[in-house]
Amino acid sequence: MIDMIARPLAGRQPVKLRIALVTARGALELDEDMPVLAAALQDAGAAVETPCWDDPAIDWTRYGAALLRSTWDYADRNDEFLAWCDRCSARTRLLNASAVVGWNTDKHYLADLARAGVPVVPTRFVEPGADACAELEDFLADRPTSLTVGRSDGFDEFVVKPAIGAGSRDAARYRRSDRALALEHVNRLVAADRSLMLQPYLSRVDEYGETAILYLGGQFSHAIRKGPLLRPGAAMVEGMFAPEQIQPRKAERAELDVAAAAFAAIPFAAPDYARIDLLRDTRDAPVVLELELTEPSLFLAHAPGAADTFAAHLVQRLRESKATG
Repeated sequence: MIDMIARPLAGRQPVKLRIALVTARGALELDEDMPVLAAALQDAGAAVETPCWDDPAIDWTRYGAALLRSTWDYADRNDEFLAWCDRCSARTRLLNASAVVGWNTDKHYLADLARAGVPVVPTRFVEPGADACAELEDFLADRPTSLTVGRSDGFDEFVVKPAIGAGSRDAARYRRSDRALALEHVNRLVAADRSLMLQPYLSRVDEYGETAILYLGGQFSHAIRKGPLLRPGAAMVEGMFAPEQIQPRKAERAELDVAAAAFAAIPFAAPDYARIDLLRDTRDAPVVLELELTEPSLFLAHAPGAADTFAAHLVQRLRESKATG
C-alpha cells in the first residue's frame, strides 16, 4: 500500500506549470520575442498561453505566473494598467512585480538613478500646470531647477517626450531654431495633464547608436545595438512603437559597468528581466537613457541560447516557489 501511494499512477503526467505571456490587442503579431520565448518555455516543461492584459474573461488564478511581455498600449492607459497589475498580483505571480512596474512606467525614476550615482541623460522634467514657455526657455539656456537631473555640456538639438510613454510615441527631436514647434509640443502635453521631459539630443547616437544591455534571471545576458530613432522634422510615431534597426553588439566594459550600476540601483529585489538602454554623451561616456523593466523587447532572436536560459530560470524559480508555498 505504501509503495502504491509513493509511485505515480501509470500514464499520469505531472501537472504542467502554466505561464501567461501577457500581451495587448494588436501587439501579439508584432512581438518578435513571443514565439521564441514560448517555444523555450514549452521545451522547459511549461504550458504557455498569450492572454491580453485587459481581457475581462481571463481568470488569472489559472496561471502559475503572468509574465509581462508586449503590453505596449499601457502608456495610454497607465492608471488602468497599474490597477490591473495590482489585481493580477493578488491572483498569481506577476513578473516583473507590480511595485517594480509602478516605479518603472514613470521616467521620473531617472532622478532616483541619478541620486544613486548612476550617470543618466541630462533631463528637465516639466509638470502639468507649468509655464511651458518659461520651462522651455530655461532649458535652452541651461538654467537648472529642482526638477533637473544632471547638467548638459551644451547642445544644438533636443528632445521632447512624455514621462510616461513607450515606443518613442509622442517623442520628437528639435533644433534650437524649431523652438516654436517644440513649444507647441510642450504645451500640448502640459494641457493634457502629462508630465514631460526635455533632454539634449546626444548626437553620438547618429553614428554609434544605442546600446541595450539585457539582464535575464538577474544576470547579464547579451547586448544589442539599436539604430537612432528620432529624425529632425519627422512625424510622430503613429503605431505602437517606432521601427528599430537591431543587431547584436559586444558591449564595452564601460557600458557593462554603467548597466550594472543601474541594475543595482533598482529599489526592489532584482527583477527577472531588465533592459538598460545607453547612449554616449558629449565626452563619449555611456549614460542611461531608459531602464526598461515593464514590457521591453528582449531581442531573444539575436542572442542564441538566451531564451532557453531565461525559460529554464523562470520554470525553476516558479517550481521552487510553489514547492515552498
